[in-house]
Amino acid sequence: MTRLAPGDTAPDFALLDADGATVTLEGLRGRKVVVYFYPAAMTPGCTKQACDFRDNLASLAAAGYAVVGISPDKPEKLAKFRDRDAVNFPLLSDPSRETLQAYGAFGEKTMYGKTVTGVIRSTFVLDEQGTIEVAQYNVKATGHVAKLRRDLGLD
Repeated sequence: MTRLAPGDTAPDFALLDADGATVTLEGLRGRKVVVYFYPAAMTPGCTKQACDFRDNLASLAAAGYAVVGISPDKPEKLAKFRDRDAVNFPLLSDPSRETLQAYGAFGEKTMYGKTVTGVIRSTFVLDEQGTIEVAQYNVKATGHVAKLRRDLGLD
């Protein structure tokens, strides 16, 4: 599994959002973008993380950042998640896991002391041209957005 690093070009993607519309990385060019990968919609940790991004979206947007969340969930489940938790940014569906793999966000990880294969909770900050500025793997669901804001100098 290849891990991405600052200075790398972010892999392009074209994924369906919760409403079935296609969102592309190309379509986000010209904006700074936070792309985060999470294992499963409507689970406690992923809900906490999505709500943290939701609650910080205004300040991130004011600093010029768009936010996109990506998981292997189907658009229908993402729509339920968005509606249940008032998620106010695009949630994208990657059931083939191609985008997850391209970002190094899918592979072996340790969970409860066992090695399993799955989504590696990861966050990337891209500049306006799609170059990776920040690449963080194995992030914690709780407290991650606050740490990211500090890393970006937004606090």
